[in-house]
Amino acid sequence: MNATATATPAAPAAPAASAGAPAVTPAEKTGARTPEAVGVIENARERIDALDDRIIGLVQERMAVSAVIQEARITSGGRRVNLSREMEILAHYRDALGKPGTTLAMTLLELSRGRV
Repeated sequence: MNATATATPAAPAAPAASAGAPAVTPAEKTGARTPEAVGVIENARERIDALDDRIIGLVQERMAVSAVIQEARITSGGRRVNLSREMEILAHYRDALGKPGTTLAMTLLELSRGRV
């Protein structure tokens, strides 16, 4: 989406979660100061939510593939975890994303190992 495109009008505020609670306006929800910015932020947040759903699906797929690898390794008499492979993965993420990439890779490896 082109950020300079005409933004759609801001959606009306969602109903309050409980009776007596003040309604939150789109500007308050987004932190934006103009209706145009509200539209841009709301659209971008929808894209982020969709991306997050895809990322979660990919992580779950990665976990399933890792489980297949671990099962094959254990069945063949090997160890559950291959530390040299994990170091390759850490380096790959670090090279692509910098230091935070290492943290992300560690989280992915932890999720993918399952119960150790």
